[in-house]
Amino acid sequence: MHRTKNSTKTGGEPAVQSVDRDEFDADACRAVKSIAPTRALRRIEVPVYLRMARRVLMECDKRLLWKLIYNMGFKGALSVHRHKLRLKQGQVFPPFLYVSIINSCNLRCQGCWVDVAHKQEIIQPEAFHKLVREAKAVGNVFFGIVGGEPFMHPHLLDMLAEHPDCYFQIFTNGHFITPERAKRMWRLGNITPLISVEGSEIVSDQRRGRAGVLSKTLQGIHNALDAGVFTGVCTSLCRTNIDDLLREEWIDRLIEMGVMYTWFHVYRPMGPNPNPELCLTPEQSLKARNFVVEMRAKKPIVIVDAYHDGEGKALCPAATGISHHINPWGGIEPCPIVQFSKESIHASGDDRPLKDKFIRSAFLADFRKLAAETTRGCIVLERPDLLKKLVESHNAPDATARQTALAELDAMTVRTSQYNPTAEIPERNPFYRLAKRFFFNDFGAYAGMDHSKTAAPGVLAGS
Repeated sequence: MHRTKNSTKTGGEPAVQSVDRDEFDADACRAVKSIAPTRALRRIEVPVYLRMARRVLMECDKRLLWKLIYNMGFKGALSVHRHKLRLKQGQVFPPFLYVSIINSCNLRCQGCWVDVAHKQEIIQPEAFHKLVREAKAVGNVFFGIVGGEPFMHPHLLDMLAEHPDCYFQIFTNGHFITPERAKRMWRLGNITPLISVEGSEIVSDQRRGRAGVLSKTLQGIHNALDAGVFTGVCTSLCRTNIDDLLREEWIDRLIEMGVMYTWFHVYRPMGPNPNPELCLTPEQSLKARNFVVEMRAKKPIVIVDAYHDGEGKALCPAATGISHHINPWGGIEPCPIVQFSKESIHASGDDRPLKDKFIRSAFLADFRKLAAETTRGCIVLERPDLLKKLVESHNAPDATARQTALAELDAMTVRTSQYNPTAEIPERNPFYRLAKRFFFNDFGAYAGMDHSKTAAPGVLAGS
């Protein structure tokens, strides 16, 4: 497949050579639909880290690469270091914040917990800037921008342009990434879109609740790559797409397309229509972990994993305090699927600085304590009963527009998550393992904990 190459034209914008768009789309569609094997190339086997370095140096825009390395890499590492220092003082302010800036979305995905069909709510630019400034004062530089569909926010790129010293990852379906928006992201240089692909044409339409979803998503990927933007592709793994996308051929196709990183989320049965029949079986979850570890050791593409440390032990980013979530109404939540909040980024009734709201939140502290004591996995999936008791003990308000989150939690049953103490798979790539040792681990949250009777594997085995 022909890859569009970028150069720089007068005025600082990327000059894009002509590309056969139909050929691009047809090839990518076939890759998702049938995952046709890529043509084998005869070459001397080169270590994966050298092939990754070559890709980064040869394929990435150098200006954007510098912003990524400095803002996300160097300053992001300092953010984690400050987090570890705060933990020694008994204080938790997450170094990585995920901000849902809007609840609206053009799709209606299965199992979505966001109130996409309700009256639109957005985080206003003034509130967003205040949030980012106060987080920067604590040392934060990385923000995940989620929704709804973030590109439906009327001021999205204008807001991000105000903070060139930060780095933003936008979780998007790609439908609103036009060539013009892609070029602006390239000019800003501090943005990476993470575009979701959920399977073949048929599976995508089923999963996303609309027709023609895949082709529009591929067009968004096409536009971002043509503009030279550092681009990622993610998938929420479930039973209907795991056989299509959890394959080496799909990774190869992403590399050929020019995608620099990918992320395999795991489907969570949440919201008013949870669709638990889509959940991975324990065997499929183990297959996914095996696949990620193997591909990290052999493919020149970054594969993100937020569920395990370098030794293969499960963890929950909210329980360890490395990340929390801000909802579209400004509520501060442990993570996007824990839709209860006692504090808000807004000053109405509580004008404390953002740092104090995080550090002094009894609800957030008790959530982290309960989650760490119960399981190394996801407490929402494994012990919704205990989480419900915690919410009730704090009288934590339902942070959703539909106001049914507590009933939804009560209706959930115990199921396994990423925690599998009998099959812990360490990283095979030494660079991932080393990076996680310093920058992504449990930070001592699970020290001395015995989860044999409280976590889902033990509970289900004894039932």
